[in-house]
Amino acid sequence: MLNDIDFRPVILAGGSGTRFWPRSRRARAKQVLALDGERSMIQQTVERLKPLTTLEKTWVITNEYLAHEIADQLPGLPSAQIVQEPMARNTAPACGLAAFLIERESPEAVLGVFPSDHVIADEPRFLKALQKGIAVAAAGENMVVLGIEPSRAETGYGYIETGDLTRDDSALHVRRFIEKPNQNRAEEFVAAGNYYWNSGIFIWSARTLANAVREHLPETAPLLESIAAAWGAPHFDEIFRATYSKCENISVDYAVLEPRSAKGEHLSNLYCIPAEFSWNDLGSWASLYEYQLETRMRGDAEGNVTDTGGHITIEANDNYIFSPRKFVALVGVKNLVVVDTEDALLIAHRNHSQDVGKIVKELGVTGHSELI
Repeated sequence: MLNDIDFRPVILAGGSGTRFWPRSRRARAKQVLALDGERSMIQQTVERLKPLTTLEKTWVITNEYLAHEIADQLPGLPSAQIVQEPMARNTAPACGLAAFLIERESPEAVLGVFPSDHVIADEPRFLKALQKGIAVAAAGENMVVLGIEPSRAETGYGYIETGDLTRDDSALHVRRFIEKPNQNRAEEFVAAGNYYWNSGIFIWSARTLANAVREHLPETAPLLESIAAAWGAPHFDEIFRATYSKCENISVDYAVLEPRSAKGEHLSNLYCIPAEFSWNDLGSWASLYEYQLETRMRGDAEGNVTDTGGHITIEANDNYIFSPRKFVALVGVKNLVVVDTEDALLIAHRNHSQDVGKIVKELGVTGHSELI
């Protein structure tokens, strides 16, 4: 635990995880699936935070489709702290609402914002980096992001350009946040040595974030404050639904962090803690394949990653196969994703796994809502 610091995790668990269809559905999105081991993604997220906090201090921002499953998976989490967004409004309103809710009770509390669908190895190093970030955030009106040292020129992640170390060498000043770059720019960032992947893990006090939302989202802030003021009232759900829909649909990066970085690295109170743990943002079947192959969880000598009821491969390479109930035979194919569930079968090229979400949209158009 952290001495004298009131640390409260805020876990973002909204969204529908459409790129993991057909395993992921509206009511069992990837956050509540065991994609990487025996425990679900959100269970793993909560478990790795246990050395620093308790379930009683943990908040989850989700939606009405997932709230019941999350409550079942996280017994001991106060039901009032499972906040059900009535509609998706991106991460700025979600984080802002958590800040306004917690600010009312404990403005100095340090909030850690955590996506619920990341895999992190070497948890002692993760906790060490997190403790550093919490200490920096608690020391003033500071905003902290954990940065991942890039292992490759990845075009699917945002980047953080960093500057000098702070005087006590506890963190790096942030110069700017950069959205997903093209291949050439990504290669330049990796070669430069002072760029980090944006992990999406942010740390700040409730008051600091609430004030930042008031400053940078002046139209949305009063809406979120009115929702927080109605918390626990009999008519809360009605107010939440009517008011939240008027909030800006914007990420916390765009809304708060990028405007802060524009002030200059020594004026923005924005800091990066370089993280030395293995991290993966599981965003598609291809990224899950790459992660499991890299960690040798299920990979074979031909580069096939399989989770099946039995399989044979003949001249088949670099495929991802999920079929726990059926025996699978692969002959003369490569770079495929095959996912078999009780009511649907997906076959895709690994290079097109980012397009799987388009299938979900098409299912809605063609009247197959039972598969969504």
